[in-house]
This record gives sequence, structure tokens and C-alpha cells, in this order.
Amino acid sequence: MTTEPMSDNKGTAWVIMGVSGCGKSQIGARLGNQLGVEFIEGDAYHSDVNIARMSAGTPLTDDDRHDWLVTLRDLLARREGGAVLSCSSLKRSYRDLLRGAGGDVRFVHLAGERSLLAERVSNRPGHYMPPSLLDSQLATLEPLQPDEAGITLDIRDTPAQLVAQILARA
Repeated sequence: MTTEPMSDNKGTAWVIMGVSGCGKSQIGARLGNQLGVEFIEGDAYHSDVNIARMSAGTPLTDDDRHDWLVTLRDLLARREGGAVLSCSSLKRSYRDLLRGAGGDVRFVHLAGERSLLAERVSNRPGHYMPPSLLDSQLATLEPLQPDEAGITLDIRDTPAQLVAQILARA
């Protein structure tokens, strides 16, 4: 996967990351609203083929995710004045690819206990991501490393508290 910068656009891009059920979309939308920047729902850019795979309970491979991540990187590269993106960003290599958008790209890892995540995933009617894939995502997850620009937050906090913690670092 390439990490070549796509542009020199200014503005922080916040990538809200984590496994299914951690609250990426909710926190991302709230943060984008608070910052007055575009919120990009990463799930909206999955291919029909990938959605069908996940719906069938088949975990995505690195190859399956590649084009999706490139699309998200390119969206971030075109940002003006910042953006917020929801994207699982489970592996360091995926985050490296997204950092290729250029500028200030920071990650917010929404982390929580498996039991809470499973409860949340089970209570999402109509979502294509079945609860059966949670364990696969947890096994794939590579937490943020000390040299990566980002923070890890506990999803037991309220959405308002989580957004406030992010804004305190903005």
C-alpha cells in the first residue's frame, strides 16, 4: 500500500477509528459539527461486493480494503480546512495509507470491552455488519503506536465527553 502524499492541503483531518460498534459514526458526526468541518462516513464508500461479503459474515482482507482506503485517502487529500472521517483503520498499514492524504492527520481510537461492543453491534438494526465479525475485527486491530498522532478514548464515556476530550486536543 502506498503512502505517497496526495496534496498539501491545510487543516486537521480527524480519523475516528475502531472496531464495529465503538461509535465512530456518532462521534465523527458530532465532532465534525462542533468543528464546523465536513464529516465523511467511511462506511458509505464500501463497494457493493465488500458490503455483500461482510453481510454474509466474511471478514474483509487487506486486498478487499485497499481500494476503499485509497478512496478515503483521496477524499481527505481534497479537504479544505479540515475534515472528520469515520474509518475502522484497524491496522497500522491502513493508517499509514490514510496519512498519505497529506497535512495533519490524527487518529482517535474509540476503544472498549468486547462485551460492550457486542451489545452495541447487536442493537444496530439494518446494519450490514453482523455481530459475528466483531471477533475478527478485534483480532485484526493494531492499537495506535506511540509514534502515531492520535489518542485512545474509552467508549464508556458519553458521546459528549468523548467529543470534549477530542476538542481539548484540537
